[in-house]
Amino acid sequence: MDNSTTSITLIRHGHVHNPDGLIYGRLPGFRLSDAGRLQALAAATSLRNAALTVLYASPQLRAVETAEIVQSEFAHLPITIAPLIDEIDCYFEGHPMSEVEARGWDLYTGVEDGYEVPEDIAARGARFIAEARAAHRGDHVAAVTHGDVIAFTILQAMHARVHVSQKRLLDRYGISDRYPATASLTTLSYRTSDPDEVPVLTYTRPYDDSLALATLS
Repeated sequence: MDNSTTSITLIRHGHVHNPDGLIYGRLPGFRLSDAGRLQALAAATSLRNAALTVLYASPQLRAVETAEIVQSEFAHLPITIAPLIDEIDCYFEGHPMSEVEARGWDLYTGVEDGYEVPEDIAARGARFIAEARAAHRGDHVAAVTHGDVIAFTILQAMHARVHVSQKRLLDRYGISDRYPATASLTTLSYRTSDPDEVPVLTYTRPYDDSLALATLS
């Protein structure tokens, strides 16, 4: 087995400009807010000394903008769009955020067929991880993606139950915010090529509470 470490840092995009308080999903045009750009800059700065070899991003504007800010520290790296880490395909797209908040942020239970469920999201997240490990063995990969994609990918990687009830209980794996904060960095480190290896997980929210609270105003 290969004993060099492969690290994959999953970066959640920064806070989004969303004055109407919608579940934006894959709707076009949702850009970073001013606070989100500052959050993304903090993520870029925290990665400054990392030996990144590749930078992936979800196709969504907010993810690409976050990746572009990370790229400011790694000008030699192109941004590669990765559909496997796209936002979830969601029934509630365009609905008021308050509607989903009242459901405990459950975007899945009781919705009509044809939309993604947690197992679908975990499966494509796992496929992205497997492909990245194979293509970039011994390297440090960064990928800008979305909260539920990161959450369910973590559960899959840790061989845990993939269920909506578990997505905001990730503190047991070192996610100190319990759910990946905007512009947070979750790094999965693999020491071997064993496809069933449970990675070492580290988590950072690279900005203080004042910037986090600014997104609530």
